[in-house]
Amino acid sequence: MTTTRTDATRRRFLGTAAAAIGASSLPSLRASATEIAADLARHPGSPLETASDEAFWAEVARAFTVDRTLVNLNNGGVSPSPAFVQNAMKRHLDYSNEAPTYTMWQILEPQREGVRARMAREWGVDAEEVAFTRNASEGLQICQFGYDLKAGDEVLTTTQDYGRMLTTFRQRERREGIVMRQIKVPVPAEDPAEVVRRFEEAITPRTRLILMCHMINLTGQILPVREVVRMAKRHGVPVIVDGAHAMAHFSFKLSELECDNYSTSLHKWLFAPHGTGLLFVRRDDIPNIWPLMAAPDRMDGDIRKYEEIGTHPAANYLAIGEALTFHQGIGSDRKAERLVYLRDYWANRLLENDRVSLNTSQKPGFACGIANVHVEGLDTASLSNWLWDKHRIINVPIGHEECEGLRISPSVYTTLEELDRFSEAMERAIKYGLPA
Repeated sequence: MTTTRTDATRRRFLGTAAAAIGASSLPSLRASATEIAADLARHPGSPLETASDEAFWAEVARAFTVDRTLVNLNNGGVSPSPAFVQNAMKRHLDYSNEAPTYTMWQILEPQREGVRARMAREWGVDAEEVAFTRNASEGLQICQFGYDLKAGDEVLTTTQDYGRMLTTFRQRERREGIVMRQIKVPVPAEDPAEVVRRFEEAITPRTRLILMCHMINLTGQILPVREVVRMAKRHGVPVIVDGAHAMAHFSFKLSELECDNYSTSLHKWLFAPHGTGLLFVRRDDIPNIWPLMAAPDRMDGDIRKYEEIGTHPAANYLAIGEALTFHQGIGSDRKAERLVYLRDYWANRLLENDRVSLNTSQKPGFACGIANVHVEGLDTASLSNWLWDKHRIINVPIGHEECEGLRISPSVYTTLEELDRFSEAMERAIKYGLPA
């Protein structure tokens, strides 16, 4: 249902009033992550009801140290971490520097196993199937380079997959003579069976790998991973899953996807320290995927072979635990409902104008907090630059021929007032055009 501007104004007023009245009943989010999680978990209301509870989200926002002189609508790229996550990392880093070969290697490094166990438990897999990486790209390249291929072998992906991952396969094309084939998926894609059909139709006797996104970075489109994986298994083709934008964004279990591997960045929607990622590889498949950096043969079946990168900080990975606790306190379903609410708040307002369209579905299950908006008659790159130069609104211009528009991704700390600023700026550009 379309939200009118009057409804939005009334809701914003009521939310502000509720925050003023109810904030005192919510403890401060300057406490520890464990205390915060307990406080948030006790907050009443279903995920749908909490989505518009501005008092609740005002308290969540207090955990962050963001700059309110600008509007950050590119949380899909990399997210700020809450203050207590930053503090945990600093605490571990300070301790590391007391005597690194002892404090970091012997004391802190083994504590990573506790974080590994918690992350595995949260997403429904075994701890011996979870490796920590620096980002989704690293995890994906482990898989993209890790499968043995020979000249003439084909890999299948889409025209909307992440540029770095397409570059990875193109390098294998140049170096080894493999062939990358690409299919197009609809924009938006609201028929899972059609997506599966397009992948299956492109499989040939030479197809050795499929690469697909769980959530496409260009539009926020959620693709049917489990259905594609099941189809691919019938053809004996492994699927590499790019989950960079999905984990901790909306609710799912890795075990439910039935995939053999999954790569994600934890500094996006989990709000973990920058430069942290996760790679899941099903236990039986670990011996089949080589690590990027060499590991001894005794580690062939050990998930930790993917962490053999030389000297690395312990602090970043241990602080993932603080971010996970915060995520659990908010609740995965509550977070997802809030992100959808924020998306629809600005999108429905702009869609009142006939020149505005979305390259993102608003139907449940096909997208979440990320959306791609296009304005007919306005150059996307110029609009993006104008929003930043004149209004200090961070956004991402998408120049892809299949889905040109601005990628907008608010987060749990984003306020309705900030989305109003974005919407008003967009309406001004639509009405008066951009300066020459």
